[in-house]
Amino acid sequence: MTWEKAPFLPQTDHGVRVALVFALVAERLNVFYEHAQWLTIAQGTSLVNEWLRRSGRKLTLEERKQLSTLSDDLARQIAAPLSREAGLYTAHEMMESLDSNYHSELGEALMKECEGMIDRGFEPHWPE
Repeated sequence: MTWEKAPFLPQTDHGVRVALVFALVAERLNVFYEHAQWLTIAQGTSLVNEWLRRSGRKLTLEERKQLSTLSDDLARQIAAPLSREAGLYTAHEMMESLDSNYHSELGEALMKECEGMIDRGFEPHWPE
């Protein structure tokens, strides 16, 4: 895995879920284009757990798996029509967009797609 630090996580539960899906999609695409492999759902679930641990937040295993599955679905949808060059560019833009100081129209569009995925049917229960 390429992550050395947790992605920036917003203050709202909704924002956290969106940010986690976006970060996982970026990581999945990065691994796919760099190593020609897809992260498993379990690997994505573990990454979410690690990022949440570093930020002092928690999610149930079921919720982490749901986020991992959503990110896997979106990453594969993004990669399917792209050439390798376009995929590398997309992965790079998403990884760079994890920095709040980096502005990317592509990153913003994909963040909105992640938000839409969360809004369309993922309503986890956050542990207290």
